[in-house]
Amino acid sequence: MIDSRTPVLVGVGQVSERLDAEGYQARSPVDLAADAARAALADAGVAAAAVDTVAGVPQFEISLPWATPLLGCSDNFPRSVAGRIGAEPRRAVLEVGGGQAPQHLVNEFAATIAAGDADVVLLFGSEAISTIAALATTDSPPDFTESPGGSLEARGSGLDGIVSMHHVAHGLSDTPSQYALIENARRARLKMSRAEYATAIGELFSPFTTVAAANPHAAAPVVRDAASLVTPSAANRPIADPYTRYVVARDKVNQGAAVLLMSAEAARRHGVPESSWVFLAGHADLRERNLLERAEYGHSPAAARAAQHALESVSPAEVTFFDLYSCFAAPVFIVAEALGLATDDPRGLTVTGGLPFFGGPGNNYSMHAIASMVERVRSAPGRYGFVGANGGIMSKHSTGVYTTVPYAFQPSRSERIQAELDAVPAPAEALTADGNAVIESYTVKHLRDGMREGIVLGRLESDGRRFVARANAVLDLLTEGEPIGERVTVRSTDDGNAIVPR
Repeated sequence: MIDSRTPVLVGVGQVSERLDAEGYQARSPVDLAADAARAALADAGVAAAAVDTVAGVPQFEISLPWATPLLGCSDNFPRSVAGRIGAEPRRAVLEVGGGQAPQHLVNEFAATIAAGDADVVLLFGSEAISTIAALATTDSPPDFTESPGGSLEARGSGLDGIVSMHHVAHGLSDTPSQYALIENARRARLKMSRAEYATAIGELFSPFTTVAAANPHAAAPVVRDAASLVTPSAANRPIADPYTRYVVARDKVNQGAAVLLMSAEAARRHGVPESSWVFLAGHADLRERNLLERAEYGHSPAAARAAQHALESVSPAEVTFFDLYSCFAAPVFIVAEALGLATDDPRGLTVTGGLPFFGGPGNNYSMHAIASMVERVRSAPGRYGFVGANGGIMSKHSTGVYTTVPYAFQPSRSERIQAELDAVPAPAEALTADGNAVIESYTVKHLRDGMREGIVLGRLESDGRRFVARANAVLDLLTEGEPIGERVTVRSTDDGNAIVPR
């Protein structure tokens, strides 16, 4: 017996287009999301008029307060999409930014349905970064501006604790350089050489390219071997040590995805066959410490606990399908380690091809992962699939377990676990740093003009406070041997903290 308030996923949809493809339509973000939403409704056989709640994942250009949409945008993305498909929901939500957003929305609105506060919820998101970049410089670019009117619960950017102007001033202005700090700390902890770690990244991601090559929605459907992924070349330039272009999330995409959730009662009322129902067998939502407050950069207790908590009722050994968030290698390595998975597990670690190869459509990648996972578990009744989603700098973690096996919805213990994580003492940060120090992590950014910039995270020997510093004067130290653990001297200047030669 399935309780009438049990939330079930009943419809999924994905769309995509490439600039060079036949039939390319140059769809706006709203159009891509609307087409994905139509596909999800059609998958369930449900009319748009049944939808009482819509929730959208924001594009990068509307989730970053300093970004200016090059071709304009909707000032109410969820209601623009609803209007396109003929829905008139009583509630519209624009979620905070971050790659965790799609899975967090599934977790949240599953609970909302279970509580009786919604019956039919449509979730969607999209990016048209590739189209916008291509058309913005043309003589007659399109105007994607819309004002559909209607109410909107806009939840803000969600960047508190993730973006710091102090860190930006020291070179941490991009995502690859910040994940590289995590990556290099992990490499040093494992006592791996640079070459060994590069090989490990290539071996991790090469199977992802095979999955992407078979995915009709992939932005880069090309099979690549491990060596070619991590060997610098004209097409695969260094980005930030240890990353080359091929192994970082690919944001030049045009992709949209949608998921339809319903109560079991509503699904029966609308004639959705139970063979199409997919249940949420476990879930979690946790937040990691801010970057300089973490006990160790190469770990993520919140990511590990979020994955483990979602799988409390189903062991990793019972899971057939995985999709681990793969904007960079570190999140995959860290979650796989937490779940006891080998990185070459024959079950695979992605169902889409991953963000570097399938594509990283802004905050919405995991909506594609969820849609693909629903299709996988439907094709294998009784099996389980795990989706891990990550936002910020391994900052926000949302997880879900999917299956056709009926599960009563259970609230997670995320709040209790979060309190445990937050109770761990955090190191203090020195905004101005002077004196002897020890390097805890580092990266060297490779700019398009050939210039390099060194960045160091370190601890002052005098009081143990953390700091960030530019390290352009000691690039040789950062590019040879093992910099982590080296004693250095840091000085505060009018331009910020800098590592100086000893």
